[in-house]
Amino acid sequence: MFVDFLQEVWRTHLDAEAVIWRGRAYPYGWLSERFDYWTQQLATEKIPHGAVVILEADFSPNAVALFLALVERACILVPLTDSVRAKRAEFISTAQGEVSIAIDENDAVTIRPLERTATHELYQHLRAEGHPGLVLFSSGSTGESKAAVHDLRPLLEKFKVRRHALRTITFLLYDHIGGVNTMLYTLSNAGCMVTLQDRSPDAVLRAVEEYRVELLPTSPTFLNLVLISEAFRRHDLGSLKTITYGTEPMPESTLKRFHGLFPEIKLLQTYGLSEVGILRSKSKTSDSLWVKVGGEGYETRVREGILQIKAQSAMLGYLNAPSSFTSDGWFNTGDAVETDGEYIRILGRKSEIINVGGEKVYPAEVENVIQELDSVAEVTVYGEKNLITGNIVCASVTPAFELDDSRRKEFVGQIKQHCRQKLQNYKVPVRIEVVRDAQHTERFKKARR
Repeated sequence: MFVDFLQEVWRTHLDAEAVIWRGRAYPYGWLSERFDYWTQQLATEKIPHGAVVILEADFSPNAVALFLALVERACILVPLTDSVRAKRAEFISTAQGEVSIAIDENDAVTIRPLERTATHELYQHLRAEGHPGLVLFSSGSTGESKAAVHDLRPLLEKFKVRRHALRTITFLLYDHIGGVNTMLYTLSNAGCMVTLQDRSPDAVLRAVEEYRVELLPTSPTFLNLVLISEAFRRHDLGSLKTITYGTEPMPESTLKRFHGLFPEIKLLQTYGLSEVGILRSKSKTSDSLWVKVGGEGYETRVREGILQIKAQSAMLGYLNAPSSFTSDGWFNTGDAVETDGEYIRILGRKSEIINVGGEKVYPAEVENVIQELDSVAEVTVYGEKNLITGNIVCASVTPAFELDDSRRKEFVGQIKQHCRQKLQNYKVPVRIEVVRDAQHTERFKKARR
């Protein structure tokens, strides 16, 4: 009923590769049979329609088949990956999980009931409609994680339009809106999902080479790590047609350097949120940060410099936070943007703006300048309170090479000098902390304070 359109595609591509997992290819014929098996098994286990199911997994053959079988049974899915292990108990409690399904590293499945009854009004709405649901937690990189509840029926609609069949890396995680989008797009077009057990630059590019991957959905942080590690020199990327990037602002210096190295690869900025899904997008050029977003089912507008979106596939609401919709139904993204006709350029989250004596500083702008230096691997810019100016600009910088204490002062001085040449005085970091640790999360997104 809900995924009939997927099964129609599979029936005409039974021998085509659907999923590659740990070096083995699983064709659409296998996926179709496994979907039928789990549909029957869920009934045998007496998991009711509308049950809130905690699905702990990463992309694997059973994880894909079970996700879709749960959708067909009109359950409410709460996917969780190992990347949120520190918040696992909190997320399960917030989601009011009623059933636990865990899929281990060997793709073995364990199903058990949880001693809880889910009563949230958003769940009651889904059950009354008889529709499947999806709960996605935000990363919480700048605050508390919010649990967005979707009606999956409208979210599935855009995948009924057939597009290109591509061999795609499942880089974005199973519990991320981008990961769900990758899975549904690939399977609705008879493409091939190439799964990962390791998301390091070398492992990802090795998979691109070995399985002739055409599409890599990823993040600016990951592309920067590819450049810093020079993993691109050790692998053949000749099959790669498109790299899409999103989840955070892209440093222009990273984009231009990557495009210069691989002018034949199309670099496409994407835009999406857990609350509204992934919009269709079109970059002005592969090395431009200006992008047009929208597509069927989406409208956009800018109010007081902040992007707002109206979407047919927008969430119903949060389990644990007030609504972020305006009175006329537009979702306030919190993203500050500039406009140029139909195109926008994302400046950063409004909540991250540093106010220095009444002047606005966007961390991404300062990070882009510092990232221009070959000696810098990663940088995170943030504000600290100051009695005179209200805030000062600070930066945590990870050098691209081993740095002893005697060279640290020189390294910091070079960064400040470079910033003075490129930025207004109030944007130049007052305090620079040299750190050795990585400054990104397991989702390859910058970890902000």
